[in-house]
Amino acid sequence: MELFSIKDLDLTEKKVFIRCDFNIPMDEYGNIADDRRIRAAISTIRYCLDQDCAVILASHLGRPEGKCDLKYSMKPIQKRLHTLLKQEIILASDVIGEDALKKAHDLNPHEVLLLENLRYESGEIKNDKEFAKKLASMAEIYINDAFGVSHRAHASVEGITHYFDKEHQAAGFLLQKEIKFFGTLMKKPSRPFVAIVGGSKVSGKLEALMNLLPRVDKMLIGGGMAFTFLKKLGYNIGASLVEDELLEEAGRIMDEAKKLGVKFYLPVDVIIAERFDAEAVSKAVTVQEIPDGWMGLDIGPATVRLYREVLNNVQTVLWNGPMGVYEMERFARGSSKLAHYVADSYATTVVGGGDTADLIQRLGLDDEMTFISTGGGASLELIEGKTLPGVKPLMKTKEGL
Repeated sequence: MELFSIKDLDLTEKKVFIRCDFNIPMDEYGNIADDRRIRAAISTIRYCLDQDCAVILASHLGRPEGKCDLKYSMKPIQKRLHTLLKQEIILASDVIGEDALKKAHDLNPHEVLLLENLRYESGEIKNDKEFAKKLASMAEIYINDAFGVSHRAHASVEGITHYFDKEHQAAGFLLQKEIKFFGTLMKKPSRPFVAIVGGSKVSGKLEALMNLLPRVDKMLIGGGMAFTFLKKLGYNIGASLVEDELLEEAGRIMDEAKKLGVKFYLPVDVIIAERFDAEAVSKAVTVQEIPDGWMGLDIGPATVRLYREVLNNVQTVLWNGPMGVYEMERFARGSSKLAHYVADSYATTVVGGGDTADLIQRLGLDDEMTFISTGGGASLELIEGKTLPGVKPLMKTKEGL
């Protein structure tokens, strides 16, 4: 998939609207907990400033539900951008109100304006045409550099593209990098290629699993979703998370893997607890010995060793979804150990954003991975074979990944 690039456009002395993804985690005191998404946008912003552009930045933060909520103000983003860009960042007090429109109109080359939270306006999520038109009126060029929301047909992502022709809209460097990486991964991976798929539910990963099977050599399953597969195989899973309505789908996935010659691995042991609680009594048991009333919350030590052996000779690893409840230290060991094995391998390692990226960041393994996506939901939809609404208008051809 080839996109119209920011480098294809004549930006000199233009006003450029850049849709970024600054939806970052904040701690209980309102401090930025992880600024990776802000840092990822800097190269596109600097490129525009080097072309003597006036730059307007727009993003959402959290879920303010279409109304002004100071808890979700962009002020912390403004301060971090000031630190990273080493220049003043002008913050509008609204999104398409009088203040934003005036500041956008008066913006000079080399200046940066940050709009307030896009989701203060209900028209953003509704992909309202009038809202999108007002956003578009602020600039001559539109750049999408927000991979993390490109799977959403929102006004600043999809709707706004209708007000710019092909010579005046393009993908930023981050969006191009994400699309290129996943395109290579799905079409021309170095082999053996293994997918590690975890998370709580099969339903959220069903299409991804089916789309990955013809492309991978091995698949490792973990997290809560593993118990739907184990129940389908006839194991007693106690009180573990299960999607009974997807048992047949789970069976179909395993049958398809066998048919395609894909080595399909499920946990052989798990860490169980009497209740979903960080302080609950826990123990390791084989998957054949889960007692009634107990629930599996992590893969066990034998599974960790098995998965390490599976990873020994692979050349490409795609990881989407943790192996257990990694937010609780007692049930994070499986995900943590597997993360270190992946980091220490010589394979090309791709982390599919979301919880897996959060896990890698918590462990301090960011620099050990080949690529960490900035978008969990967006990367999952790419893996599912879908064309993202925010990417489609920027494609040079109709060919997908």
